[in-house]
Amino acid sequence: MSQTKKKPPILKTKPKEEVNKKALLWIGAVIVVIVAAVALLLVFEN
Repeated sequence: MSQTKKKPPILKTKPKEEVNKKALLWIGAVIVVIVAAVALLLVFEN
């Protein structure tokens, strides 16, 4: 029974890590989009 009690906390921590990874991916994607938009604006302004 002790093994079954140890497993749920591990399962609970994994979704948190996945959420953090997704958040980092979203932040990275947003930064890339902003940098690309600024680059395009600079190119078209020139």
